[in-house]
This record gives sequence, C-alpha cells and structure tokens, in this order.
Amino acid sequence: MLMGSQIRPDSLIFLGSGGARIVIAKQVRASGGIWFILENTQFIVDPGPGALVRATSSRHKLDPTKLAAIILSHRHLDHSADVNVLIEAMTMGGTEPRGKLFAPQDALEGDDPVVLRYLRAFLETIVVLKEGGQYQIGPVRFTCPIRHRHRGEVYGFKFETTRLSISYIADTAYFPELANLYRADVVIYNVVRFTPSTLDHLHFPEVEELIKTMKPKLSIMTHFGMTMIRAHPWKLARDLSERTGCAVLAAEDGMLVDLGKYRREDE
Repeated sequence: MLMGSQIRPDSLIFLGSGGARIVIAKQVRASGGIWFILENTQFIVDPGPGALVRATSSRHKLDPTKLAAIILSHRHLDHSADVNVLIEAMTMGGTEPRGKLFAPQDALEGDDPVVLRYLRAFLETIVVLKEGGQYQIGPVRFTCPIRHRHRGEVYGFKFETTRLSISYIADTAYFPELANLYRADVVIYNVVRFTPSTLDHLHFPEVEELIKTMKPKLSIMTHFGMTMIRAHPWKLARDLSERTGCAVLAAEDGMLVDLGKYRREDE
C-alpha cells in the first residue's frame, strides 16, 4: 500500500470509505467512491458525494479529464451523487465530448433518473448495464456477474486485465453465489454493518466467510456504516488477516493501493 503521490500503472485510490445514511450525511468518512487505474486506464466507480472535490484536491493529483469512464453500480445517492459534476469535469463542460458512462437502466430512465439529460450529449457513449453483461474500457474488460439483492437495480463488477482480476461487490444482501461469481486476485467488499441486521447490506461476519471461501490475494473492506466505524475497521482487518491467512485491508479516505504485486506472472 502506498500513501504518497506516486501512482503506479495498476492502482486503486479510495476517494472515500464511508457508506450508509448517517456516515454520508455527517461526512464521518468521505464518500467519493473508488478511482481505478488499470493498464494506465483511469475510471471511477460509484462517485458519491464529494467525489470531484476529493479527486481534484487529492495529493495523488487526480485529473477528471484523464478519465475514460464513469461506472455506477446503482442510483442511490451515496454511489451516484457526483456523477453529473464528474461528467461536466471529464468533458470540460461539454467542450470536449468524450468518455463512457456505464449505469443500470433505472439510473437513466424511470421516475428517478440520476443522470441529467442535458449532460448526456457530452459523453462519447452511454452503456446500460445488465446482468451477465460484458463490457470494455480500453484494455480493461469487465462483467456484471449477477444482479444484487438490494433496493433498485444494483450490480457489482469483475474487472480483468491480462495479468490481474479485481472484483467489486457493491451493496447487497448476502447470497451464496457471491463467492464463486466474484472470485478474483483482489476483491473489494462494501461492508456497512458490523453485526447482522435485516438491512440488505453485507455485514462483517458475512465478509469473513466470503474471504475464507474466496481466498483472494488481497481483500479490501470499504463503504463503512457507523457500526463498522465504531468497531475500528483497521483492527478488524488486522485480526481477519490473522484468522484467514489472507491479506485484508480496511479502506481509509485517500488511501492508494498499489496492485502491482498482486498481478499474475507472465505465462
């Protein structure tokens, strides 16, 4: 894990690590989503409230005009609130139309679309995500393995390059198929709750079981609600690493993760 300004060709930058209503409303933790750099291709996943400010003020010197794509797992505000300002920034206010937007149908149409219509012409392409869909951002391929069990239309993602796979398990209630569908070198888990609840979110014991089953080279927990924050996620990650024998990190606001050492060797 790197915390300086030097960004490697395969990296993740957590613009925020907070999730759930109270954490977002009070900004107990930032909520900007995740900036991906894979094969030198840059894209952002789930740009929640503050994503643009977090990116442009980052010590990592992130430049929205370098983005190739914006990806929404779903339309809830903690995952999509900054999608419009990022489209504006990515395209220099529409003066340089470019980039792709990937989003579920209900983020674009229906009663509560979250992407403003006048901005859509600024983009090169808008792609509607579907269960089992296969997509491309430059050299990066990704799929939506299955629709998640959460309010509205929600998808997680599995990204693939020639030597690295990264899965992002977005908001969902637990179901057994998650482990096989999202098996990858690096797995990111949205874990809102520390203890079990009736909410349609993963809680910490479920993430532990997923890690034990999936055994990725690296697991990263993020999108914390208040119960996870009070439980000190960095301590939970350390203890979980010891119990599972797998490397586990708890995301922090602004954290940069160098993925280079998790790449597969050339065959």
